[in-house]
Amino acid sequence: MIASIGLILLCQLAAEVVVRALALPLPGPVVGLVFLLLLLLARDRFGWLAIGPLRNDGVENASKGMLAHLSLLFVPAGVGVVQQLDMIASHGIAIALVLAGSVIVTLVATVLTFLVTARLLSMWGSR
Repeated sequence: MIASIGLILLCQLAAEVVVRALALPLPGPVVGLVFLLLLLLARDRFGWLAIGPLRNDGVENASKGMLAHLSLLFVPAGVGVVQQLDMIASHGIAIALVLAGSVIVTLVATVLTFLVTARLLSMWGSR
């Protein structure tokens, strides 16, 4: 389990190095997840890669364990909100409007993306 968590963190570290070295406008953890995905796909394709933490679903089990405790990662965010209550009190309406607006924009973008994708798939499937 420790080796599997170490491999997950190693993928994130490698991604952070690549993102910072190349000045990519992407978050390091997202690139790290892509690295991990590519590594797991390569493991499934090439059996000789199934060594160490990559064998016997080690990475999968470690990630399930981490996901089971994902809610703990929200504790620091909650503490940060409590520490900034005075700012929230003075700018609360603006914050609420920005949050509501971003939710509406996200929903509209999601619906439009779904409609375009559904239309493209129906055109592609009818060939």
